[in-house]
Amino acid sequence: MLSHEETIKFLRLAKNGDDKAKEKLIVENTSLIKCIVKRFTGRGVEYDDLFQLGAIGLMKAISNFDEKFEVKFSTYAVPMIIGEIKRFLRDDGAIKVSRIIKGLSVKINQYVEECRLNGQKSPTIEELAQKFQVDKEDVALAIGSLSKPVSLYEKVNEDGEKAIELIDKLAGDDKEEDLIDNIMLKQLISKLSQKERKIIVLRYYEDRTQSEIAKELGVSQVQVSRLESKIIEKLKSKM
Repeated sequence: MLSHEETIKFLRLAKNGDDKAKEKLIVENTSLIKCIVKRFTGRGVEYDDLFQLGAIGLMKAISNFDEKFEVKFSTYAVPMIIGEIKRFLRDDGAIKVSRIIKGLSVKINQYVEECRLNGQKSPTIEELAQKFQVDKEDVALAIGSLSKPVSLYEKVNEDGEKAIELIDKLAGDDKEEDLIDNIMLKQLISKLSQKERKIIVLRYYEDRTQSEIAKELGVSQVQVSRLESKIIEKLKSKM
């Protein structure tokens, strides 16, 4: 596993066109991609395709990472990898509106506008269904297809020096943040020694006391306490 300093060195080389440095970063982060990909299996996309998407996300992270961010590369890369996969799943699974529905939506729009100009009340879904001799469900779908999707990056407030985008006004996704944290923690724990991993698993996943762990490992509780503190500090330094 590359240290933070080594990672920065390879990132600098990669940004300067060093393909071997870029390949090194990809190889060193392969387990990270695999860990993330596992969370998205079973959604109708082959594992290899998901992995390729994750690799693309990693490549983007390598290209866009800036040392001024003052974060570990893995901290920056995880959401980039997840974002690339989620973007594909979202776009590939988007609802495709048929040409018939699109044509119906145009007719409905024209008819509603005529009613407005003639001072008539807006027709109901039932009336529109009768007018165009279609099912009410088709009318509802056609009306829905008229709505223009709103971009998350649309400017909603241009007062002041910096415009605010819609995405800035949305509440954070705690579940996604938890997912990112869990993936990173699992990745870091996998890099610990066998003894260190056992202490963390027993202490935080099986809720054992330090005394119980000491007895199982054949050491004193003081030793377990010191080891636990060192492990926690090691994990924090990698985040």
